[in-house]
Amino acid sequence: MRKTALLLSVATLTLAVPAFAQEVPASQAAPEPTTTQDAQATSAEEINEGDIIVTATRRAERLSNVPIAVSAVGQESLQNSGGSDIRSLNQLAPSLLISSTGNESNASARIRGIGTVGDNPGLESSVAVFIDGVYRSRTGVGLNELGEIDRVEVLRGPQGTLFGRNASAGLINIITRAPEFEFGGNAELTYGNYDQKRAAIGLTGPIAGDKLAARIDGVFVKRDGFYKNVTQGGGSESRVNDRDRYFVRGQLLFKPTEDLSFRLIGDYSHRDESCCGAVYYNQAETFDPTANAVANVNGDRAVATAASNRIVDILRRQGAAYPLAGNTPDPFNRQVAVTPGQTFRNKTKDYGGSLQADWDLGGATLTSITAYREYKSGNAGDVDYTNIDLTHRADDGNAYRQFHTFTQEARLQGSAFGEKLDWLVGGFYSKEKLRLVDNVVFGADYGAFAACRIVATVSPIAALQNNTAPGCLSAAGRATLNTQLTGVQLLGGVPAATAAANTSTLLNGLDRLSTLNNLGDQRALYRQDSENFAAFTHNIIHVTDTLSLTLGARYTREKKSFNGDFQNNNTVCPAQQAALGGLLAPSVNGTIRTLAGGIVTLTCTGNSSSTLNALDLQDSFKDSEVTGTAVVSWKPTPRLLTYASFAKGYKAGGYNLDRSDLGGLNGVFSPRSNADAAGLRFDAEKVNSFEIGAKYTTPMFSLNVAAFRAEFQDFQLNTFNGSVFVVQNIQACSNSLNGADTDNVAGNGTCVGDADKRGVISQGVELEGTLRPSRDVTFTAGYTYSDTFFRKNLVGNSQGEALDPALFLLPGSQLSNAPKHVVTTAATWTPDIGSNGLSGLVYIDSRLSSDFNTGSDLAPEKKQDGFALVNARIGLRGRDQLWAIEFWAQNVFNKDYIQVAFNTPFQGAGSSANVASFGGTANALYSAFLAEPRTYGITLRSRF
Repeated sequence: MRKTALLLSVATLTLAVPAFAQEVPASQAAPEPTTTQDAQATSAEEINEGDIIVTATRRAERLSNVPIAVSAVGQESLQNSGGSDIRSLNQLAPSLLISSTGNESNASARIRGIGTVGDNPGLESSVAVFIDGVYRSRTGVGLNELGEIDRVEVLRGPQGTLFGRNASAGLINIITRAPEFEFGGNAELTYGNYDQKRAAIGLTGPIAGDKLAARIDGVFVKRDGFYKNVTQGGGSESRVNDRDRYFVRGQLLFKPTEDLSFRLIGDYSHRDESCCGAVYYNQAETFDPTANAVANVNGDRAVATAASNRIVDILRRQGAAYPLAGNTPDPFNRQVAVTPGQTFRNKTKDYGGSLQADWDLGGATLTSITAYREYKSGNAGDVDYTNIDLTHRADDGNAYRQFHTFTQEARLQGSAFGEKLDWLVGGFYSKEKLRLVDNVVFGADYGAFAACRIVATVSPIAALQNNTAPGCLSAAGRATLNTQLTGVQLLGGVPAATAAANTSTLLNGLDRLSTLNNLGDQRALYRQDSENFAAFTHNIIHVTDTLSLTLGARYTREKKSFNGDFQNNNTVCPAQQAALGGLLAPSVNGTIRTLAGGIVTLTCTGNSSSTLNALDLQDSFKDSEVTGTAVVSWKPTPRLLTYASFAKGYKAGGYNLDRSDLGGLNGVFSPRSNADAAGLRFDAEKVNSFEIGAKYTTPMFSLNVAAFRAEFQDFQLNTFNGSVFVVQNIQACSNSLNGADTDNVAGNGTCVGDADKRGVISQGVELEGTLRPSRDVTFTAGYTYSDTFFRKNLVGNSQGEALDPALFLLPGSQLSNAPKHVVTTAATWTPDIGSNGLSGLVYIDSRLSSDFNTGSDLAPEKKQDGFALVNARIGLRGRDQLWAIEFWAQNVFNKDYIQVAFNTPFQGAGSSANVASFGGTANALYSAFLAEPRTYGITLRSRF
């Protein structure tokens, strides 16, 4: 509560200072228009000092005249904040949050608390990314180097009537620097801690008079990793989460006439980096019913009265460097233990080209953007995040994700009826081939670990366990377990002969489990092909000089097909199912059934089984949707714009590219068939969004205010439960489920009425503003209050499927990675020094965030407390910035915080919340992807 009060106090102070929004000063506004269309738009009225030109409505307009919620960040603002990719926008746009997890290609962007977890490539992002008008199919592409940019526009709310690809939560529009017909360029050299070295250069100029111009940009970055690997000192993996990348982009601008222009862009990006490691972050202690222990939460650390976590004890006996037995881990020592022979090092290649043509036809302008892109990212990794080899993806070329994407967009726009109507019609086509190849296996130490995990639940006495013996049992342990299993206490009166037979079967199952080593996917191949057609229109009717009505509509037709082929050598799984399947019937004693189920589950978890190899999984679907927007805007005075809007948004459905949903009862115990492919399908995400806002602008001061509410139907939620990814469409049942959605019983909580209530709501207020008291001083700030929450009586789709048991904390709770309060501030001072053209630079920005949970299942162990992040830069610049020297620091106060916490794969189950609600055992371990520590350095740059 104190942190929330502090945030509100800071927000109030911010209001009192009037300094909002991340708007671009006039010196960083859009460059001279490169198309006839832009020239006409910007010449229509005088551009005052402080005006910001954006193209968020596909028309070059002043930001203060655009009746939508949009933030614009210019090249210099992004540069001052230390940004070379879109992550730095977090400091400048309070409604935006970008984070990355196990691979930077898995990045996720959220606007107003809404986004898509990026670990599963079958899901498209709720926040679309466009670079120079070209749709990038996943958010992670924006984490590449961008080269010299002109500006970035962040549009909030559903999009679909202005851009080729639709998005349900918002859009990030990146506009890079175009070729110019005057020679110029930029260069930069940076050196920082962690041995960071960065070089960038950009050159532009004419090739053939005023007809043909060119530009080339290049970036090289190399830096040590933020994590120290304690098990592979001195090798290529001695540091994890390093940087080793380069980027090059070439452009041609051809203007054969004043009315026709072509912009040809080609780029290539390459990374060879060890990414991404994670550290143990939190652990639920083992709950011991005999000691009447009850787990509880103390701040953001889960504690319990039990002495230690049994999973930790098992790992330590097997030689784990981390976690430390009996201690809550210290994640911010930034030490990791990678299994010898395993690696996080992967290559990523992203390249493609686009051709934009703009043709002024007199009464209208035709724009065409044709693009083709390829993206391939390796996915090798020691994904148990410990030096004990429980599971991994080997660096053998059989772990990667790959996209081939072709897009074509065409727009025709103009004005009519004496400029009373600004009209736009367009079409969009995309064809994408997605390939996910996986080779995840149970590692060399998994069998012993899994057997010990089962034994520890029955005989927790360490002396009875032997990690190197079959079934993890010493001779005394085998005798003791045999006695316990055959005893009347556990079997509940089962005849002795039956008890003896069951005991032998269970012990043989444990022995068989011990052999589950280096088995799993050899090359699992998932294919998802998609084809998208869309037609859209966006029209602004100027009813009077001060009153306008905007009407937009879109028709989208989506087709997707799926195919899956498996090469899996886990023959232990079918052997376990055959031997232990008879003990899983409800008529069998509960203890025996539980033990047998645990043995089979740990053997076949994630549907790892050689029986998958016989399947020929195929499925496809078609979907179509009509969406649109309506906006009424009114300017009661020349400096004040007010508006009210409604928008209906849509994001396509797809396939969960994870075999977890194949088969019934979690895909473990029931037979598999080709018909199971349909079980991987999830539905489209839809939203109704309402917004009212106002924008007030003077040369010295601007203030933007917006209030919003968005209601999401079939919200696409992707959750990692410790072994597999679960994808469900979150919806609410019209009837009360009487708490069945908040228990942990599989299959409980099916909706018997209509599942027609929207399951996710995002509502709140945004304030943005800028104050320019003098030519060389600018203050900007923003505040977002976003109440983004799940409704109660939740189900897993519109057909009323029960919510997954792992998601029992969701009903009525705030979404993950959705802080209620965010305050951003920035101050820039560029004073003249003397009269010879020298100037200084003093810059500081901050982002203050309230508490939020980082896990999709909202386990208490995944909570991140509120924190403040500060960046700063000071420098000296020559005349016209021909040269500059800058000293900078990111995360000045070295704030420790996490991006995402997650269940460490296979290492225990249950959170402190499970124990508090249902009793039993909670011994899960949790890991986290940490945010970057403090970095600092010096930059030399030149603009000429």
